[in-house]
Amino acid sequence: MGDGGMDDQKGDKHEPQQVAMAWAVHAFTASGIVLGFLALVAILDNDKTAVFMWLGLALFVDGIDGTLARKVRVREVTPQLDGTTLDNVIDYFTYVAVPAMMVYWFGLVPPGWETVTAATIMAVSCYTFANTGMKTSDYYFSGFPALWNVVVLYFHILQTSPWTNLIVIAVCAVLTFIPLKYVHPFRVADWRNVTIPMTVLWAATTLRLVLIPSDVTTEQKASSIFFWLWVLSSLYFIGLSLWRSFKPEPKDDEDGQAA
Repeated sequence: MGDGGMDDQKGDKHEPQQVAMAWAVHAFTASGIVLGFLALVAILDNDKTAVFMWLGLALFVDGIDGTLARKVRVREVTPQLDGTTLDNVIDYFTYVAVPAMMVYWFGLVPPGWETVTAATIMAVSCYTFANTGMKTSDYYFSGFPALWNVVVLYFHILQTSPWTNLIVIAVCAVLTFIPLKYVHPFRVADWRNVTIPMTVLWAATTLRLVLIPSDVTTEQKASSIFFWLWVLSSLYFIGLSLWRSFKPEPKDDEDGQAA
């Protein structure tokens, strides 16, 4: 026991630079909640473009903070802070609460349906964040992963009708409980050499389309090349997700587990 205690004490010691880097990554993750709050303020200011810009920045932070956390070993260096819980709290706010507020505030569904629709988004997403099987062994999401920020983004770009929006939200709510697979653009190994460029293409074209002035009636007419590149990248992610959904589950390495 004495030797084990000495080993534990040695394991608890980290270079100040390591500790500082780990806390810097936690601070970077926490910046997502600030970005989400700024998106909420933009909703109250009726500035849709600003909302999507702030949510886009929050999505960027969420997309890379996990990689940074693993690189600097935050779990080992700062065991007193659960980065996963921190990330989930922020994600629920930026992926669920703010988009639900957009549905309510901007009247994205038919009159009279705003409150119940926003409440439904909030409620079903609780299952997503509490679901221990939300991710597969190869890092796909199982069930609709509460990407409501992306859903309202598509409503905005495609300028869909309130009734279409209501139907899509209802379908996504049901898909939350159906184990179809959805690609994680940064962690899934399948087709990663294609997925990363497609993610960059999707982000760049999305930014261009979001920045189109609100007085333009359709994004497609305003910038057809960017629109169709955006559609192409979107179809790629849909196709990869469908392919994985109907592909047999990867078998665990039983020998490796036993070892």
